[in-house]
Formats: sequence, C-alpha cells, structure tokens
Amino acid sequence: MSKSRSLSLAAYRVLSWGMQNAASYRDIPRPDGEVLWLHINSHARHRAIIDFCQRLQHARPTLSIVLTAPPDADLTRWANSGYPLVNLPTEQTGAARAFLDHWRPDVGMWVGGGLMPNVITRAEERGIPLILIEAEADVRTARGGRWLPDITRYTIDCFRTIICPTPESARQIRRLGISSTKVKEAPPLHISPNPRPWPEDELIEVNHALSGRPVWLAAWVQDKEFISVLSAHRQAMRMLPRLALVLHVADITEAGPLHRRLETMDLRCTNWDESGMIEDMTQVILSAAPEDLGLWQRVSPVTFMGTSLERGAAGADPLVATALGSAVIHGPFVHGQQQLYDQLDRAGAARSVRTATELGDAVVELLAPDQAANMALAGWQIVTEGAPQADHLIDLVQDYLDQRGGGDAST
Repeated sequence: MSKSRSLSLAAYRVLSWGMQNAASYRDIPRPDGEVLWLHINSHARHRAIIDFCQRLQHARPTLSIVLTAPPDADLTRWANSGYPLVNLPTEQTGAARAFLDHWRPDVGMWVGGGLMPNVITRAEERGIPLILIEAEADVRTARGGRWLPDITRYTIDCFRTIICPTPESARQIRRLGISSTKVKEAPPLHISPNPRPWPEDELIEVNHALSGRPVWLAAWVQDKEFISVLSAHRQAMRMLPRLALVLHVADITEAGPLHRRLETMDLRCTNWDESGMIEDMTQVILSAAPEDLGLWQRVSPVTFMGTSLERGAAGADPLVATALGSAVIHGPFVHGQQQLYDQLDRAGAARSVRTATELGDAVVELLAPDQAANMALAGWQIVTEGAPQADHLIDLVQDYLDQRGGGDAST
C-alpha cells in the first residue's frame, strides 16, 4: 500500500469510526468450508444473481453463499432465495471489521455501485479476492469522507477483476487510474432458465390430439382475469374457428368452479387434470397443475402471462415460456418482474396489451407462423446471451477459490 493511500485510508477510518449496531447476521452462523460473500447493490438485480448462484453451486456443490444488500435496503421486498440474506453493516470501520470476522469469506463479489470503502478495503487487506461486476464508479462514503483524495480510486482498486457493463463505464474506471489489465467489458448477468425435459411420447400424443389446430396458452390466470381471457378467445375464434385455448388457472381451487362456469357459456371444455382427453371439437383445455406448464409452453407458440391484466397484479415469470420458444403477451401490471418484461418488450420477444380486445387481436396476429417465429428467436437470444458471462464468472470464482486452497479466509 502506498504512503498516500495509507494516509487517506487512515484518515477515512478515523472519520468513520464506529461499531456495528443491531447486526442482522449475528444469529446466523458461518457455514463450514468455503464461503462466497456476494453483495447486491440493487433489488432489481436480485433475481439474476440468484440464478447465477444456483449455477455456481451446480459447479461447486460444497460452496456456501451469503448475500448482502445495502444497509438501508428493506429485505421484506426481496424474495426468499434459500440463501442467507442480510443487510451490510453501515459504513463504519468497526462494523466492517466485525462483519468480516463473522463470515470470513473466501471470495467476495460486488454487483453494481454503492461501493463501501471500509468493508472493501478491509477485505482486500485480509487477502480476500474481490470481483466487481456490472461495475460503476459509485462509492458510498461515510459522512465527512468525500473530501479525502482518491478514496474512490483506492476502493475500486481493491478488486482484482472489474467487469463493466458498457464501454463508457470501463473508460470512467480506467480514467481513475485503475490498471487496464483489471478492467474488462461484459453484459450484465441474465437469468438463464433450464426447463426440465418433457416425455417425448406425451408431447407427441398431445400434438396429435390437437391435429395441427392453432393453440394459445393463458398461464397463471387469476379469477379476475377469466372473463377477459375468455372474451379474447371468443374474439380470436372469429378469425381462427378451430383455435384452442389452454387455460391454466393460478389457483388450483378455481379449476372446478371455472369448469362448471364454462359449461354454461357454450364453450366446449375439457378438464385436463381430471380426464386428460382432448377431442376434435374441444375449445378450452382447463389445467391447474403448475408442473404441466412445461407441456403447454412447448405445445403453444403464443403464451399470455396472466396475473398481469388487472390492477393489483404483479406479473408472473415469463422466462421459461420464452426459453421453450413461446411468444409472450402480458398485461400492464408486471411490476414484480418489470425489468424482465421491459427487456423482452424492447427486444420484440413480448407484447403488452391492456384490454381483452387487444389480447384477442394479439393472439390472432402472433399465431401467424412468421410472427411467432420472429418473437421466439428474439426471446431465445435474450435467454442465452448471458450464459457465456455466467460461465466465465463461475470459472473465475473457482480459480480464486482453488488458489486459496479452500477453507476459511484468514482473519
């Protein structure tokens, strides 16, 4: 460490001295063996990072992972992932040291900005390899610390590998004086779903029963959306008389009442979960089993993702449907999956509708083979584009772990 860096950090640590208050992790013991500490600066990146963690643990099953969020993050908004998730302590010297003493990570990875000098520089001093991905030159200092020279550069320079999402972010970090050998460019991590295989004989049987008829799927449909979906289906059948709808209900207890309701609406319906039969004149195939969605998403070139059309909904995950080659339609209320839907919409892999009439029009339009194929291709490119980046990071983490020889980090 250079003298100027030493003086700046010493001054910063004096200014930010303090001990951890009400640590959220003290009741969670450190797992045995290797531990990866992974900090997620933005709630919007949580889902993609969980996907990466699962892929990493497939490659290294004995690795434990602890996730941290910013000190002021409301963890009740973060979905339960099965990994320990705690708030990083506030930017105080003693708090940072206590955090590292407790978890003793073997490798650290930071996603995004909000870099906190105390915990990062302390980790680097302990010899913990640090990786910065989706890098931003955004340092979150304690009060009074911003006037210190080069604190941003000293903090970022603690990372052995820095991966920037854009050429501009890479240039900004290099301009700080960070060695170009550390700085690389790569797109952000994306979720890469891995749908389970489906028995080929059942898939052939269902396709044979449908006899080449046009089919669309409405998945995770809430009771408030039933009328809109059925109205859209009636509208679409005026243009496509042999059209079949696979109606998958979000609440399994609604399947029986909905079947009885359909029988009074002059729509020929079969309850797949009870009979498993599709006849030539069947217009609606009712399904409630979540595990059967893999079948219907393979059969249907177009999927409407329910839980999105009525106010108060939050949207269902569209990526498995996309991975299985289905063009996606969705309503406007998808804030729970907003980033995913925005990405699919921009790429032309999904379409947003607001009403039953718009839904019916979209079904007819997207069932045209060229339209469905173009959307499916756009969706496949999104699903697969993050795989090389994830594979590279998995190799990088494993290399750092192997270099350390496993076990706990030094204290």
